[in-house]
Amino acid sequence: MNEPLAPGAVIGILGGGQLGRMLSVAASRLGYRAHVYEPGAAPAGDVAHSLTNAPYEDEAALRAFAASVDVVTYEFENVPTSALDLIESLRPIRPNRRALAVSQDRMTEKEFLNGIGLATAPWRNVETEADLPGAIAEIGRPSILKTRRLGYDGKGQVRIGEGPAEWTGAPSVLEGFVDFSAEISVIVARGADGQVAAFDPGLNVHQGGILRRTTVPSDQPGAILTDAVLLAARIVNALDYVGVMGVELFVTRQGLIVNEIAPRVHNSGHWTQAGCAVDQFEQHIRAVAGLPLGDGQRYADVRMENLIGDDIDRLPELLRAPRTQVHLYGKAEARPGRKMGHVNIVL
Repeated sequence: MNEPLAPGAVIGILGGGQLGRMLSVAASRLGYRAHVYEPGAAPAGDVAHSLTNAPYEDEAALRAFAASVDVVTYEFENVPTSALDLIESLRPIRPNRRALAVSQDRMTEKEFLNGIGLATAPWRNVETEADLPGAIAEIGRPSILKTRRLGYDGKGQVRIGEGPAEWTGAPSVLEGFVDFSAEISVIVARGADGQVAAFDPGLNVHQGGILRRTTVPSDQPGAILTDAVLLAARIVNALDYVGVMGVELFVTRQGLIVNEIAPRVHNSGHWTQAGCAVDQFEQHIRAVAGLPLGDGQRYADVRMENLIGDDIDRLPELLRAPRTQVHLYGKAEARPGRKMGHVNIVL
């Protein structure tokens, strides 16, 4: 795709959760139609132009989906390789397959980051349970064991303390604990023409492995924030990336350490909806459609708070709160750890 997509073109989105929902809205604002492919429940289907509800193993459904769109993007990393192979034979996928391959496997991700000169937590590959004692002897305790694939929001993670070490049940990486003073994240975009633009880094607070809130501006020195943006730009350039990426970083006395990358729009970038003229969702659609990147300059201070599980019970008070933007995801049932929505509070 060399020319920008014309208005009325169709953007395919793999995944029908809240990120796909907000990407669909952003696409519609730019005159595009969104076609969502989702095997399960699809909150994005409420707002997308089209929805295919079928398994990733359904080749006929995948072919029909690809035939109906002009370009394909995704809202989460764990799309099966076989489905991507089929789709890519018919339509371009943005961001590219290399970005997906790197981010789908924690070991591959760390090898990539270390290979371009970026620091990560000390780590060892733990292929089987038999490899775990040796890895612990090298990395030490406390440490954390993470499955190489399919882990998110604290899932697939086991803390290794002084007692017997528990096994995750799948190939994993053992990470040493990082002594950090803060976690920040950069939402960075790279266009099809190689242009790079980043939003202001936000300060993140997690609880139980799940992001609770992101605040901008962060309380970090300007030099650290500049380094964070330059680091994120190095990552997307090295991957020849097209789209928005979330880069989570630990601030330490030794400098910035990359926690993880996400090749998609990111929870910690939701604040851009209330703080910027062009938010992360529009920026991603612009990139994958071949449009110029938008102005991501922040014009307001914002705190984003996730509504997780029973937090949704606060909705009446949040709707009455001043300078508060409410985003609900259309999920019917509130469960512990489930993201039901978020609010952006202009400070």
